[in-house]
Amino acid sequence: MKPSLRHLPLAAAALAALASTPALAMQPFTADYQASYMGLQANGVMTLAAESGGKWRYTLQVKNQLAELSQSTLFDEQNGRLRPLSSHDASVIPFKRRAVDARYDWGSSQATWSGDVKPERRGPVALQNGDMDGLLINLAIARDVAAGKPLNYRMVDDGRVKTLTYRVVGKENMTVDGKTVEATKVARVDGNKEQIAWIAPGMPVPVRLLQREGGRDALDLTIKSLR
Repeated sequence: MKPSLRHLPLAAAALAALASTPALAMQPFTADYQASYMGLQANGVMTLAAESGGKWRYTLQVKNQLAELSQSTLFDEQNGRLRPLSSHDASVIPFKRRAVDARYDWGSSQATWSGDVKPERRGPVALQNGDMDGLLINLAIARDVAAGKPLNYRMVDDGRVKTLTYRVVGKENMTVDGKTVEATKVARVDGNKEQIAWIAPGMPVPVRLLQREGGRDALDLTIKSLR
């Protein structure tokens, strides 16, 4: 399986200025990351942009000379919850291209998928209040770590429903724009996969994101700048 930040505790991760209780209002941003993807150096960019009708679009792009990964989620906020409306994932690796679109229909409480997805993963999957896709869970993690809340989530993504639980595993000093910050390290283990995020006070995005598979780093992002 290709590395995917939809299943990272970033967004995953925290990706918006949602860092306290009551939650701070979201603000657009662009975060530049130094990345390692599929064993090669890469550049990563995360953006949060406002769209019409109170909607937001969160996008991640990682690219090097070997591969390219692009993920985007359109969402809104309902009663303090981040609610996915649609998403688009695309990846290009040697000899393979893949693109998948998701639609979250809250009127019918169903999620469906189209594109390069297996028939059994097309849905529909029943939605419950509070369900998120992987990228939005990353946003929620940043907010919830800052608020000291439990990191328990129900993910509806890629034609599946999965309950995710992250735990705080310690503190670690990180350097951001030449300054040392103490980041909270959170992690989740799922079989041979481990996902880790470092979240620093006052930062709307994680200062580092790491996905490991089989004991080896598959995707590693470290923030360079935030604007």
